[in-house]
Amino acid sequence: MNKKIAAAAIAAALSIGTITSVSTAQADSGRTKGVPSQVATVLSGLVTKGTLTQAQSDAITAALTAAAPVRPVIAKDHDATHAVITATLGITEADLKAARVAGKSLATLAGDKKAALITALVNLKSTQIDAAVTAGTLTATQATTAKAGLTARVTAMVESVPAPKMGKMGKEGKEGMGKEKRMQG
Repeated sequence: MNKKIAAAAIAAALSIGTITSVSTAQADSGRTKGVPSQVATVLSGLVTKGTLTQAQSDAITAALTAAAPVRPVIAKDHDATHAVITATLGITEADLKAARVAGKSLATLAGDKKAALITALVNLKSTQIDAAVTAGTLTATQATTAKAGLTARVTAMVESVPAPKMGKMGKEGKEGMGKEKRMQG
């Protein structure tokens, strides 16, 4: 009977679509680390209704917490990344920003220096991961996991095309609406 109740609670959590957030759950007010707030709410409601005991709810919470993958904490240093990119490609920060705003991928910008750029960025990320281990924010096992597939992730980043910027909508949008109103009115 208890297994059926636990299975029902987990099925309810899955149907809410919250189990995917288990992988990215962070401790915050109102939820246990590794357990999305929606699951905690469902479990709490089941305890209140008498469907589950508090011990069963705690066991489910413990199981979900144990199953949640650990997301390593690695400092993201965008300045260092930009410095590696500009130094490897021999361009200025302004040229890099202009090319990205224009929708150019780093691969396009790099041309025949693409492989050198990927190598330089992988080395930077590896150094950052090693620094996180030294700082104690990452275990050696987490570092190994973070480094697995690093070249593929960096290659994908280099080949990705930046999304269009949406920031200039304010003035253009207001002017456009004003002209349209005048034409109708």
